[in-house]
Amino acid sequence: MEVRARTRYIRMSPRKARLVVDLIRGRNVGEALSVLDFTPKKAARLIAKTLRSAVANAENTQNVDVDQLYVKKAYVDEGPTQKRTLPRAQGRATRIFKRSSHVTVVVDER
Repeated sequence: MEVRARTRYIRMSPRKARLVVDLIRGRNVGEALSVLDFTPKKAARLIAKTLRSAVANAENTQNVDVDQLYVKKAYVDEGPTQKRTLPRAQGRATRIFKRSSHVTVVVDER
C-alpha cells in the first residue's frame, strides 16, 4: 500500500538534495519531519513539503493511520540542466550549469 509524492524541476543540484534525503530514509514520518525541520539546508524545506504531500496522499486515498507511516523510499533524480555562459578574460566564455532535480518520497504503513 505504498503511496508516493513527487516534486519535479527543483532548482537545486541533485548532489546537494541527496545529502538531505539520506537523513530521512527508513524513519517514521514524525521523526523524519522533525529531522528536516532542524536541518539547516534549503533542500530540507523542499523535501519536507514533498513528505507532507505523500502523507496527505496516504491519508486521503488509503485511509491509514498517519502514526504508522514510515519513509519506505526517498530518492533524488537529475532533472534538466540549464546551460548558461559567463564572460571571461580575453574574449573567452565559460559554461555555467544550472542543475535541477526531481524528488520522490514513498511512504508505507508499518
